[in-house]
Parts: sequence; structure tokens; C-alpha cells
Amino acid sequence: MGGQYKITGDKYPRMRPARRRGRLAFAAVSCVTVLGVLGWGTLQLIDVFTGGDKASAAGATDCRATPAKANASPAAVAVPKPAQVTVNVLNATTVGGLAQKTADELKKRGFRVGDVSNAPKEYDKKVDGTGVLLGPAASLKTSLPVLGTQLPAAEHRTDAARKGTAIDLIIGKGFKGLATQADADAALTKLAAPRSTPAAEKKSC
Repeated sequence: MGGQYKITGDKYPRMRPARRRGRLAFAAVSCVTVLGVLGWGTLQLIDVFTGGDKASAAGATDCRATPAKANASPAAVAVPKPAQVTVNVLNATTVGGLAQKTADELKKRGFRVGDVSNAPKEYDKKVDGTGVLLGPAASLKTSLPVLGTQLPAAEHRTDAARKGTAIDLIIGKGFKGLATQADADAALTKLAAPRSTPAAEKKSC
């Protein structure tokens, strides 16, 4: 071109429109948006197929075990009454008349008294504690605990070969007397009272 519009130098003005750069930016934003949507859709599909397992795991985590209230036994412990227990009172000490005195006190407290005499040779002067309560195997959870309320420190023993239901109270060297009437009665009441048994734990979600 000539005249006043003559171009000089080695730089020429761009004749192409500048809108192409805007289109490139728009295309880039569109691609990012599409990729984001595709990624979100993929995550949703994964949740659909694995959502049940996650929910189960979450439920298992949130569940807490809570102890249930104790259930009271509907019936009292099956222990005999003193009047149903026959006691042989045997003296293994050197103190005379101790067996008869103890037998009389047991009788006042409602027990049935059987033999009253010295202890057999295998126990005579060989019991160092307060005494030994000896009975058949079946008496371990029945009559022996009932008699044990009268002499709490006595040792409980059973003999599988023993016949009958009578039990022996063998008085030892450490014997100072039976428990007080009040303490013995309280122990009997506790022994015959209904016992509570804890129920299994319950889980709440």
C-alpha cells in the first residue's frame, strides 16, 4: 500500500480476529466440566454397587451393647428349713459337755438333733479350726449351707459313700460358740432369698 498508509518495518499487524483465544478458553472450561461430571457419575455408580456394604459397616460401628436389667429368679433357692435338717453334734475337743450344749442351742433354733457324742478317732483332737460340717454329696448345696449359717467359719466336707441325709457338726479346737441368733437368722434369710440373674447384653442401633 502506498501513500500515507505505507507500512514500514518487519512487523505487520494481525489481520485475523482475536476471538479464537476466547474460543480456546471456552473449550478448555467445557472439557474440565465434562471430566468433572464423568468423575462424579463414576463415584455415584461405585456407591450404588458398594453402598450396602458401607451401610452395614456403619451400622455395625454405631451399634452399642447395652446391658439388660437383671431378671429376678421366679422362685426362691431350694434350701431346706432348719426343721428338715438332722444334725449329729460330735465333740473333737477335750472340753467336756461341749457337744450337748451346742446340740441344745441348735434344737432351740429349730434344727433336729441326732447323735450327740465324741468325734470318731479320725477327727478326735484333730480339728484345729472352729469345726467341720460333714454330710453326703447331696447336702453340699442344701443342708450344709443351712447349718453353715450357725457356724460360718466351719469347713464344709462331703462323703460320697455316706448314706442318709443327716449331717455332722464336728466341733474343733477353735470353737467359741455358734453365731448369734440374729446373725444366723439374717444368713438364713439371705440364703433362701430369690437371686437375680443378669440377662444377656442387648445391642441397640
